[in-house]
Amino acid sequence: MEVDVSADVEALYTDGITARKGAFTKEWADRLREDVDTAFAEARTRPGGAVGRGPNRYYVEIHPEQIRGFVELVDHPWVRSLCAAALGPDYRIVELGFDVPLEGAVNQPWHRDFPLPEETRRERRLTSLAFNVTTVDTAEDMGPFEIAPGTQWDDSPEFSNGMFPPKSHYDRYLGRAVRKYPQRGDISARTALTIHRGTRNESTKSRPVLVLGVDGPEANNGDRHDTAVTTAFWDSLSERVRKHLDCPRVSELVPVTQKHTIEGLVMGDA
Repeated sequence: MEVDVSADVEALYTDGITARKGAFTKEWADRLREDVDTAFAEARTRPGGAVGRGPNRYYVEIHPEQIRGFVELVDHPWVRSLCAAALGPDYRIVELGFDVPLEGAVNQPWHRDFPLPEETRRERRLTSLAFNVTTVDTAEDMGPFEIAPGTQWDDSPEFSNGMFPPKSHYDRYLGRAVRKYPQRGDISARTALTIHRGTRNESTKSRPVLVLGVDGPEANNGDRHDTAVTTAFWDSLSERVRKHLDCPRVSELVPVTQKHTIEGLVMGDA
């Protein structure tokens, strides 16, 4: 089943973000939380498993088999329809991971996740998407995600590494800033080029969020990631899922050593 996502595509090009409320059940989200907690505990036991994205804030990349709901996620009609409409029929799933802001996480600097691709700069065309799935009911004190709508097209030589605007630009982002409070079962999609940040977690709770990265034909974000599947898992997938899963098949999974570090996030911000 395909769904009408024309309004969502328009939102991606105007605001830089869109969402589907109640895409999954709360029980599905609770199972996701269990799997994320297990993967996070394992990743923190080895070098390069959990990468810092600021004080008390981590990112972990995982393999599809570590999430029981992986197929339901990537084969959800809204996800499939939005990927095809925004990126074309040959979109590729290249990343699966999660962010975990813990108690004491501070404001991140305003940033985008990678420099502006040439296709976007020249043609104002998006070439990748990031889907986010919360594992908790987000509250104000839990350090909600904050985004500055419409800033995906911002292009300035003042951006450090093409990703970090100088503090002299912050008033512009603060003036546009919108905080997001997703609940269990919700899913959002955004271009990772829209300027955003994680905010200060003043609660005693963590706020794990699953990240699904999808590339169009021109994008090369997959070069930063090491997603793999076992042959047995591959054989269990439908052809509809296989055609979009861009990763090697292996006899045995090796835990991912994260390659996509973002040095500018390590120290946090004000």
